[in-house]
Amino acid sequence: MATAAQWIEGARPRTLPAAIAPVLAGSGVALHEFGFCWWRALLALAVSLLLQVGVNYANDYSDGIRGTDDDRVGPLRLVGSGLARPEAVKAAAFTAFGAAAVLGLALAVSTSWWLVLVGALSIAAAWFYTGGKHPYGYLGLGEVMVFVFFGLVAVLGTVYVQLQDLPGYSWWVATGIGALACAILVANNLRDIPTDTGSGKRTLAVKLGDAWTRRFYAILVVISAVAIARIAIATTPWACLGLICAVPLAVATRTVVTGAKGKALIPVLQLTGVGELLYAVGIFAGLWIGR
Repeated sequence: MATAAQWIEGARPRTLPAAIAPVLAGSGVALHEFGFCWWRALLALAVSLLLQVGVNYANDYSDGIRGTDDDRVGPLRLVGSGLARPEAVKAAAFTAFGAAAVLGLALAVSTSWWLVLVGALSIAAAWFYTGGKHPYGYLGLGEVMVFVFFGLVAVLGTVYVQLQDLPGYSWWVATGIGALACAILVANNLRDIPTDTGSGKRTLAVKLGDAWTRRFYAILVVISAVAIARIAIATTPWACLGLICAVPLAVATRTVVTGAKGKALIPVLQLTGVGELLYAVGIFAGLWIGR
C-alpha cells in the first residue's frame, strides 16, 4: 500500500502553481476593476486546485493501466510503480472531481447557472486527457486543452464570478497564464519523448520532434512576455511587475534550448511552475497598485 507521503507525491504538488496562478491573476483583474470578492476568489481557487489534483490522479490511473508509465523518468506514479491499486487511484481522481463540482455549483448559484456547463466541460477535459478509448492527450491535443482550461477558462472564469463582466485586457491575462501552463506540459512531454514514442503516446512533442518542441517552449515564454506588455498598455505600467518571472523562466529556457534531456529536464517543470506563479503574483500586485 502507498503511504500518505506517496499519495501526496502522486498528487504532484509541484504542478499546483498552474492551478493557483490563473485564480491569482484573474483576481488581480477584479481588484483593478474594484470588484474583488474574497470568498468567490477562494471558491475559485479551491475548484482549480481540486481539478488539478483530480487530473493528476486521473493521468496516473489512465497512463498506468495502459503501461505508459512502466519505464518512467519523471516523478512517482502510483499505478505505474505498483504502489497503489488502479481502482484506488481512479477513486481519488473522482473524489477530487466531485468536490470541485460541489464548490463550482456554489459559484454557479451565486453568479450564473451556465457556469455549471463550464464546470462539466472542465471535468470532462480533465478525465479524457488520458482517459477513455481515444484520449486527446495521446493525439497531440494536450497543449490546446491546457491553454483553454488552465488559461482561458480558469482566468476568465475567476474574473467573471467576481465582476460578472470580462474587461478586454483580461483576455491577455488569460493568454499569458495559458502560455506558461502550456510550457509546463511542453517541458514534461519533451522529457518523455523517448518513452512516449515507445508506448505509442503521440503527444505534440512526439509529433513536433525534439528540436521544434524546444523552440515551441521558448515561443510560449515569449508570448507570456508580450501579454504582459499588452496588459500594461491597457491598464497600468505596474502590470510589468509580472516580469519578475523572468529569472526562473530564463534559467528554464536556457536549460531547454541548450539540449538538456531526461532527468536534467525535471527542474525545468519546477522552474516553469514557479515562473508562472511569479507571473501571476506580479500581475496581481501590479493591477492592485496601479488601479
